[in-house]
Order: sequence, then structure tokens, then C-alpha cells
Amino acid sequence: MAVRIGIIGYGNLAKGVECAVNKNSDMELKGVFTRRDPSSLKIKSENVPVYSIDSLKDMKDDFDVMILCGGSATDLPKQTQEYVQYYNVIDSFDTHAKIPEHFASVDANAVKSKKVAIISCGWDPGMFSLTRLYSNSILPDGKDYTFWGKGVSQGHSDAIRRIDGVKNGKQYTIPVEAALDAVRSGSNPELTTRQKHTRECFVVPEEGADLAKIEKEIKEMPNYFADYDTTVHFITDDEFVKNHSGMAHGGFVFRSGSTGWNNENKHIIEYSIKLDSNPEFTASVLVAYARAAYRLSQKGDFGCKTVFDIAPALLSPEDGATLRKHLL
Repeated sequence: MAVRIGIIGYGNLAKGVECAVNKNSDMELKGVFTRRDPSSLKIKSENVPVYSIDSLKDMKDDFDVMILCGGSATDLPKQTQEYVQYYNVIDSFDTHAKIPEHFASVDANAVKSKKVAIISCGWDPGMFSLTRLYSNSILPDGKDYTFWGKGVSQGHSDAIRRIDGVKNGKQYTIPVEAALDAVRSGSNPELTTRQKHTRECFVVPEEGADLAKIEKEIKEMPNYFADYDTTVHFITDDEFVKNHSGMAHGGFVFRSGSTGWNNENKHIIEYSIKLDSNPEFTASVLVAYARAAYRLSQKGDFGCKTVFDIAPALLSPEDGATLRKHLL
């Protein structure tokens, strides 16, 4: 039987989830929930209903896993802990500093409701997190380095758009090339947050908005921009559509370490990704972890999980024998 998937929200990430579910033959999209008027929403999947989010609590028997596609700034901190009371859920919560408290609040409700939640799925947190864990375990004597971009950060762009007076906005994270070169050299440089990345924001303001106030609020936003050299550009709608409609991203994770009795041998682990579509790639990760959530729920392994807690085989539609034969 196909895993019955529901999507909450219908922005760029949700559209990516819809495409990803369509590529997985063991899954079926059973519905999309929206805060908008459901009749106004046209989705790609034929014969898949769109529901008001107000009806979500009344359909607990119709879905196996709900994939939450809201933003980390204001949606997911509330939604994940609420909806895990009714469904197995997946989210892409990406405010790294707040993951422990998000985990704790979601876990408390998941245990009570006997549901599975897997939080902070995506590529960072997510795939990059796993690379850091594996690399630290293999090379305990070493240093970690993570770089993002150049590319569009969905979470940071969402945070910009939540500011009063902002009509539209997009943020690019840009690695500092000198810092990348220093890490690849094996010199194990000490790099501050500010030395590793810059952030560039393109903002379409509402008519009559206080531009100075918007720029100040962006640059001083904790957990997002305060620790970075940030440039803010104010542009028109037309310029935004022409030059900033794409969603490309990427990044690198390094572990630079030593082995040998006297640390005589040096090693660098590098994991990198280059994405045409950040939301579609993130969505593909969410869908793989939805499969894992369903399998855990079938075993009665309830509570909140992260990518660290999920065995890799649970992500694949293939059985163990097939995986051992073709991928091991």
C-alpha cells in the first residue's frame, strides 16, 4: 500500500514536495492543506483535493505522514508541535540555534500522541549534518568547516519577507573565496562567522515604506543577519522578476583532520552540492524522510527524531537485500 502523504502549505517547498512524491511509486499525495481559499489554489496533481487548514484535525485517518512546508521563522515552531498531536509529521526547521528547543517541544507532544516527527530535514540541517557527524566520528582529531552558497536561502528570504514594509525579498549567501582556499589547503584556519560568508539581500519595498528602518531591521536580525556583513539592495518588482526568480543554491562541508601516532598524515573530507532548485532538493529530502517516518510509526517507534536517529536503509524504497547487492 502506498504511503499516504499530505502537504501543509503550498509555496515553493510544497510544490517541490508535490513533484518529489510523484517520482516515488510507493507514495501517494492525498491532499494539500492551505490557509488560502482552497478553491483559489490550482495544484499540479490531478484529482488531489485541496482543503482548508481548518479541516486538518478532522482527517486523522486519511493520511500516513504530513509534510509541513511553512517557514522556520514563525510557522514551524507552532505548527510542528501542534500537528504532531494528530499526524506523523516532517519539517525542515532550519534555525540551527533553536533546534534543541524545537525538538523538545515537538517530542513532548509526539510521545503523548504516539506519533513520529522528524524535524530539520533538508540539506543543512540534514545532509550536511550527517556529513559532519560521519566526519567527526572518523577523524576525531580535526576541525569542521561549513560553507553555504552562492545561492538563495529560503529561510532567510522568508525572514526578510516577514518584515513590515517588505513586498518581496530574496537573500543570497555567498562564501568568501579566500576562506574556502584556506580550508582546502589543510592549514586549519580559525575563521569567524563573518570571515566565512557574506549575505546579499534584494528587497522590493511596499510603496511609502521606511527603507532605512527595513535595512536596519534586516542587518540586526539575530540568528539570520546580525553576525554577517550584509548588503541590502532595494529594487523594483520588474527587476526582481527579471533577475531574482531562480532558487539555485549549494554549499560545502569540510573535515580537516590528522591520523597517525604523531599526526603525521593529513586528511580532508569534502562534501559538496550544487542545486538548480533549493526547494525541490530540500523537498526530495523531506519525502525520503517521510518514508522513514511511516516505517517507524509502523514499528511503534514514536517521538521526535532528527536525521541522526534514522537508519539510512529506512530512507530507501528498496529492501535490504537489494541495497546490499547494488549499493554496498
